[in-house]
Amino acid sequence: MRRPSYNSDAFGSFAEQFARYMGTARFLMWMTGVVVIWVLWNAFAPSDWKFDEFPFIFLTLALSLQASYAAPLILLAQNRQEQRDKVIAEQDRQANARGHADMEFLAREVASLRMAVGEVATRDFLRSELRTLLGELDARDQEAREQDARDIDLAADPERGQGHPAPAAEDHLPT
Repeated sequence: MRRPSYNSDAFGSFAEQFARYMGTARFLMWMTGVVVIWVLWNAFAPSDWKFDEFPFIFLTLALSLQASYAAPLILLAQNRQEQRDKVIAEQDRQANARGHADMEFLAREVASLRMAVGEVATRDFLRSELRTLLGELDARDQEAREQDARDIDLAADPERGQGHPAPAAEDHLPT
């Protein structure tokens, strides 16, 4: 004997739609309207037209039947939502793990950059070194100019240019 088959996704989708509809104000208003009309009809209608006398047993049976079908449909919808929530939570966990790994990688990169920048000369350090070097070069240039000026003076003055004064010619003549 063959068992009846059904599409579980289609049935689950129907259960979710049904559960969503039962949780709306529209459903509550329709349900309240049906119950009020049922009670008024069976309380005030002529005796021949009444179909459910005062204890309203048929109304109780209908509401119980509706509740007995609604409860499993609502549970089925909740189970499907719980499964979706688990999948979403797992995806969120994986995304958080990737984000955490990315943050750790970036933190390591920033730390290595800080260490590298610590070894690199700063702008102020370079400026001070360049000023010192410029001062030394200026001092050397000044010394070179002074030496050039002395050399020019010595070249212009033949007596001083020889380094030692030459003995006078008269001093070597016999008398």
